[in-house]
Amino acid sequence: MNGGQLISEVLTRHGVRHLYTLSGGHVGPIYVEAENAGIQVVDVRNEATAVFAADAEARLSGIPGIAVVTAGPGVTNTITALKNAQMAQSPIILFGGATATLLRNRGALQDIDQISIIKSVVKTYIQAKRVKDLAPAVEKAFKVATSGVPGPVFIECPVDLLYPEETVREWYGAKNEPGKSLASRLTYWYINRHVNRLFAGLQSHRNSPTKTSTSNSIREADIHSCVKELSSAVRPVMVIGSGALNEPRLAADLAKAVEQIGIPVWLSGMARGLLGRGHPLHYLHTRKKALREADLILLAGVAADFRLDYGRHLGRKARIIALHRSLPELKKNMPKTRLKVQVDPAEFLIQVGKKVSRKVDHLKWTNRLDSWQDEREADIAEMAKEPMLGINPVALFQVMEDLLPDNAVLVADGGDFAATASYTLKPRRPLHWLDPGVYGTLGVGGGFALGAAMHHPDDEIWIIYGDGSAAYSLAEMDIFAKHGLKVCAVIGNNASWEQIARDQRTMLGASTAVDLRFSDYHLLGKAFGAEGERVEDLAGFRKAVIRAREQMEEGRPYVINAIIGKSDFRKGSISM
Repeated sequence: MNGGQLISEVLTRHGVRHLYTLSGGHVGPIYVEAENAGIQVVDVRNEATAVFAADAEARLSGIPGIAVVTAGPGVTNTITALKNAQMAQSPIILFGGATATLLRNRGALQDIDQISIIKSVVKTYIQAKRVKDLAPAVEKAFKVATSGVPGPVFIECPVDLLYPEETVREWYGAKNEPGKSLASRLTYWYINRHVNRLFAGLQSHRNSPTKTSTSNSIREADIHSCVKELSSAVRPVMVIGSGALNEPRLAADLAKAVEQIGIPVWLSGMARGLLGRGHPLHYLHTRKKALREADLILLAGVAADFRLDYGRHLGRKARIIALHRSLPELKKNMPKTRLKVQVDPAEFLIQVGKKVSRKVDHLKWTNRLDSWQDEREADIAEMAKEPMLGINPVALFQVMEDLLPDNAVLVADGGDFAATASYTLKPRRPLHWLDPGVYGTLGVGGGFALGAAMHHPDDEIWIIYGDGSAAYSLAEMDIFAKHGLKVCAVIGNNASWEQIARDQRTMLGASTAVDLRFSDYHLLGKAFGAEGERVEDLAGFRKAVIRAREQMEEGRPYVINAIIGKSDFRKGSISM
């Protein structure tokens, strides 16, 4: 029995199917024993990718995603991905290696104070000190990661807790006979005592899975108040965000509840695709205008942060109902609310949907919303016709929207290009859109695509990359090819960090540090085992998408390097 086996037993009990790692000697027993236990171990080319992949799988499955990295730089390379998971409220368990317990602070390889660095980006951290601590630590991690507001947990695993006892004794020389000197005998005694303590109590290592409490209980009075407000609203709107999809298993019931409630809805983040493609209740545009005109605003899993202009998008005279697991998110920049409930938004709305009986006629209101929506769609159609040097990015996404299959999972990784996609591409199903979330992290593409592909092996995974963000994780094409995954990267290549460049040129009169090159990113994909091509017109892009789908069906990932023009579609989009 070794520490890796103890950990893998708990992972198996909790239904973990995949473990993401970058090879490291400190943590080898964890992923070797996980594989022996039937968990698929997926190795990546960057530690951040391992965490991003675990994040994506957690969002799609509801089971904490598992990543394993080695000590020192292996741990520190995950910080941005952990912070992204923390702010996106994704339940993740990160196992980090550490130097042997007897060698701490003695100049061992990669021995640093990892906890001081990592503690601000996780819900909690656990430092295992004996082998018998490992299984309880993992059980605790599952409970903490999924209870209340979900988030990442870090478990530090010293190398001498993971390998077999006999191997550890050989490392320390505890099996050798002591010398005759007093110092030698004392050293021998001290090392043996230490190793004995490390491995003591193993017979009690097995633990039953810990039940978790995922949300606060729902008060019937709050349900009644919400239904009463809905029944009297003339111009109601609902905004559903990622915070309402913390429990993926509830997605179908949540969609049904939204239909039963029957008011206009805007979907953001992980909620995109909740109602499928083209549902009459779902509005894609003019949210700001609708919020200012509404007499009732229901926010489910949405905070009044920069995305709602710190609450200024919310109509001053509107009655507001706010639902969120996080109390700080409920309070953030929030004007006076009629009802504020710390609860899982999906569970709450499902109950509301069951109680809604009398629906107010909102025809006059929805006709106005439809008119605004049609006007915006007409504007976008006109923008798609604008001639430019390179492919018009809006027209590109219109073509892509026509060609994507019903099982397409969309991964947004970038600034201008990826955000433009959100106005045109429509996720076909719930939980088929992934973006970094409120942290706005670049570099999620490869990891999110990997987690999605492992969770949905029969679906097509489409990464929407900017040419800037693509450089963070294109090397993961190596992993996609290795596993024969259906992944296509569409890179919007305009040789620029365009979201920044557009406003920087206007406000500061310079393009310092925002210019790139029209690089042949598809050749880099080919170097890592993918297929791909460079396209410079709309007809070529259409053919490339068709070829990409054919190649993915054969288990070959694809890179479409699309040379696009510089558009003013998202002018003034820098967030402060």
